Amino acid sequence: MTEASEADRADHALKAKHRAMWALGDYPSVASNVVAELGDVLVRECNVRRGDRVLDVAAGSGNAAIPAAALGADVIASDLTPELMEVGRRLAEERGARLEWREADAESLPFEDGEFDTVMSCVGVMFAPHHQPAADELVRVCRPGGTIGLINWTPEGFIGQMFKTMRPYAPPPPPGAQPPPLWGDPEHVHTLLGDRVTDVDADRRMLRVDRFERPEEFREYFKECYGPTIATYRAIAEDPERVAELDGALADLAARHLDGGAMEWEYLLVTAHRTAA
Repeated sequence: MTEASEADRADHALKAKHRAMWALGDYPSVASNVVAELGDVLVRECNVRRGDRVLDVAAGSGNAAIPAAALGADVIASDLTPELMEVGRRLAEERGARLEWREADAESLPFEDGEFDTVMSCVGVMFAPHHQPAADELVRVCRPGGTIGLINWTPEGFIGQMFKTMRPYAPPPPPGAQPPPLWGDPEHVHTLLGDRVTDVDADRRMLRVDRFERPEEFREYFKECYGPTIATYRAIAEDPERVAELDGALADLAARHLDGGAMEWEYLLVTAHRTAA
């Protein structure tokens, strides 16, 4: 077997694991009931308008794609996990929003160069394991002068700290895979996009989450619904002591952020325009 074919097999296996992880639990519940506001924010900041050709990368169940379609944009929602898109189709139908759903790898998008007026991703592309190829694809499929818009959790914010808390209990990442919250570091995003974009605006903002009254309520919800948390617990399921340690660590993290029944989760909003060809 050649070195290239071995690399292809390893990448295929890695993407299969990612696909399976996001199918665990009920991420559409998180998207609809916890972070729904982010989709509307991203669509507004990208200035999506009726008739625009829009691609939502790693769209999940469509919390940005559906609002864009509801404005009259011509939207494709792409994601690696078909189970999420099936939920998205139902949600779009309920809202009367018409859009196309395509299974696609964010690191190898099946679209033409410069095909879209707006290319966006709402806490989605950050989970592609190889950041530079994913960033290259965002730029490639955006037309010259078009908009690239991203919302990603920051390393310092609550979700970034949750991933840091889970890291010692999770299986080691495969070679070359990068931590998702790096996409919430402005310098990292600048490096990824490089001089292929202009008018870059990177703004740290807060999402107010008032769904959880107690730390344990947050922990149990994420253990039930959020794929990365579920996968981490499965990795230590045979070790009750480590399960108890992680239970305590996640509850402690939530307790430090809960104030009057609400938390503030920091995210980075990035908008930019692709430079002229």
